[in-house]
Amino acid sequence: MAQSSTSPDTRAAKSAAAPAAVVDNQQVLLSTLPPSRGQKRLALAIVLVLLAALCVTTLFATVPLGYLKAFIPAYATAVFVVSLITSALLFVQFYIVRSRALLTISAGYLFIALMTIPWALTFPDLFAETDRTSTIWGLLSRVWHLGFPLFVIGYALLKDEDASTRRQNSISFGVLAGAAIVVVVADAVIWLATTTSVLIPSALPLSMTFERSQTYWNGAILLLTFAALALLWSRRRSVLDLWLMVVMCGWLIELCLIVLVGHRYVVGWYAARVYSLISATIVLCIFLSETALLYARLARSIMEQNREREARLMTMDVLSASIAHEMNQPLASVATNADAGLRWLTRAKPDLDEVKSALEQIRSSAHRASGLITSIRAMIKKERRNRSPVDLNDLANEVLALVSGELQRQRVLVELHLDEHLPRPEGDRVQLQQVLINLITNAIEAMADSQRPRILRIRTAVDQPNRALIAVEDTGTGIDPENLHRIFNPLFTTKSDGMGMGLSICRSIVEGHHGRIWASAGAAGGTVFQLALPTE
Repeated sequence: MAQSSTSPDTRAAKSAAAPAAVVDNQQVLLSTLPPSRGQKRLALAIVLVLLAALCVTTLFATVPLGYLKAFIPAYATAVFVVSLITSALLFVQFYIVRSRALLTISAGYLFIALMTIPWALTFPDLFAETDRTSTIWGLLSRVWHLGFPLFVIGYALLKDEDASTRRQNSISFGVLAGAAIVVVVADAVIWLATTTSVLIPSALPLSMTFERSQTYWNGAILLLTFAALALLWSRRRSVLDLWLMVVMCGWLIELCLIVLVGHRYVVGWYAARVYSLISATIVLCIFLSETALLYARLARSIMEQNREREARLMTMDVLSASIAHEMNQPLASVATNADAGLRWLTRAKPDLDEVKSALEQIRSSAHRASGLITSIRAMIKKERRNRSPVDLNDLANEVLALVSGELQRQRVLVELHLDEHLPRPEGDRVQLQQVLINLITNAIEAMADSQRPRILRIRTAVDQPNRALIAVEDTGTGIDPENLHRIFNPLFTTKSDGMGMGLSICRSIVEGHHGRIWASAGAAGGTVFQLALPTE
């Protein structure tokens, strides 16, 4: 017997609502999942096929086939294996949810597996047919078919118990106790069957005595099977209920064919057991496949959780590195101007005007550092409240003024080609300023070891309708073409002392403005960085 799970789409929808490590039992366990539409259709199709096979078989049910010696051992082995595996899987479900209903149905399948052994060993023609072995086999067969519907009825009656009433006893003890009880019951049934055959009066043929009670046995078994099927139907909620109904339908078809033919070694007698075994095997295969799917889902969820954890750690690393990278420039400016101010103060005749200028530079750098912190916070929170139309031409001149000292030290010539009719994109001025500072600083560093004329070209233009473009080109050593697609990745750098965060931050800022940034090789060597921003 098997359980099933919901369809892949339904499972994906359910799993998206909860973390992998804290998935609710109602979303994971096959014994509590509601059946999907596809599973209902599959179960109905199996039942309809079995019914169609039953109708066809009734036309040839009494056709004799003779005794097939290998049939009973093969059939009993298959039933034993299928029932034992199903019982083990259901015991695992009980181990998770501690449901007495699951313990009951698990014990039912274990009962079938254990009863199969004496049932096969006492089959009349397997070794030597005697009146006594025929009676024992008949009694075991009736108890076997009578016992499983009782377990199913017990499952159906217990399955609706409130979760708060479930006992919190040791799970291992519950599994062992249930298995032990089933073993004791099976032994008792076997003992009673053998004892009954001895106690029947010797004056009466055993087969005749058993034949007279066969009608009552068949009636009781059919009644219990119908009752189990009706209870499952009225209380169906999980995929376990659905597939138990399929098994009970196969069980009912087997009983109907056995009652119909009334004797062994005909088409109906063989077909009855084949149909029942087929239904149980199909359901077990579905159970195993759905269990494998749930295991795969759990494995994927755990891997996604690990990736999410690693991504969070990487985000923290990137955030820390970005703050350090962005704050380095204004802090360095503060330190440089403070040293300059101290030198002007320690002169024999302090130059207060220079000290005042240095202090103003320190104040400007401090405000800039504060603006960077606010800008980083806004970028993390995806805030847009600091955005307003930005004149990229003014922004370029402003950034060049900030880095003018470095441009002079590195003897870099600046060429400006600014479009006077450039539309103004909406953005965070501090963030866009930081992007330009990063690009220009990288360009200066790229030309530091160049033997060619050091020229920095900054150009603004209309890239497309409603898009403004600003380009920063240098005449440095250039970037390896193989690394062009990687230079914007976090922590990737081509500098020996670089952090690999500058261009990554630039891309984050530009994409946060719904723009695009890219790099390409310059016409005369070097590299061109271009960023396009929407103006509407």
